[in-house]
Amino acid sequence: MQIAVLTFDRFNEIDSFVVSNLLNRVPGWRAFITGATARIESRNGVLVDAQKKLEFMAEADAVVIGSGMKTDEIARDPVLLARIRLDPARQLVAAQCSGALVLGALGHLKGLPACTDQYTRPLVEKAGIEALTDRAFVAHGNLATAGGCLSAPLIAAWMIARRQGIAEAERVLDSAAPVGDAPAYVARAVAAIRPYLAKAADAA
Repeated sequence: MQIAVLTFDRFNEIDSFVVSNLLNRVPGWRAFITGATARIESRNGVLVDAQKKLEFMAEADAVVIGSGMKTDEIARDPVLLARIRLDPARQLVAAQCSGALVLGALGHLKGLPACTDQYTRPLVEKAGIEALTDRAFVAHGNLATAGGCLSAPLIAAWMIARRQGIAEAERVLDSAAPVGDAPAYVARAVAAIRPYLAKAADAA
């Protein structure tokens, strides 16, 4: 299983690093920081070398679109959007926070509600996408969105559960959960994604 974690300039470190770390805890899986440029600068000035070029997503089994301070610009850049090719029929695809703007610009959220963060919500709604305000995670088949910086574990757990089962997702979450709070932390995360696992199984 290979995962492209799309990471653009002025990215949110939590989004890219947390989801990559968790997905890489699954034996045999590799999540790569995937960028449009060779070097990427975070919103706080952290410089990261991209592990894969943007075109890697075409061969990836799953894609995560992280958020950042320039995501709105990316969603309005036809040249960059033309390089982002997703196939939700084959791939698991998830967007976190303002990453939903990219999914919307690519036409993958037509008629579908999305989760996003409170700052991006007005932009998502302006784009004609219903922004959910009562949950941090929603999935429609192979397509998912999550809202809030700390929702990254939900994306990782959903992808792991979809491909390796809920027990493996629980194991990975437990390995990173706050000491003393692991059972409750894992239970909350699983409760957030479990309804969409059942729907995916029914659709299959």
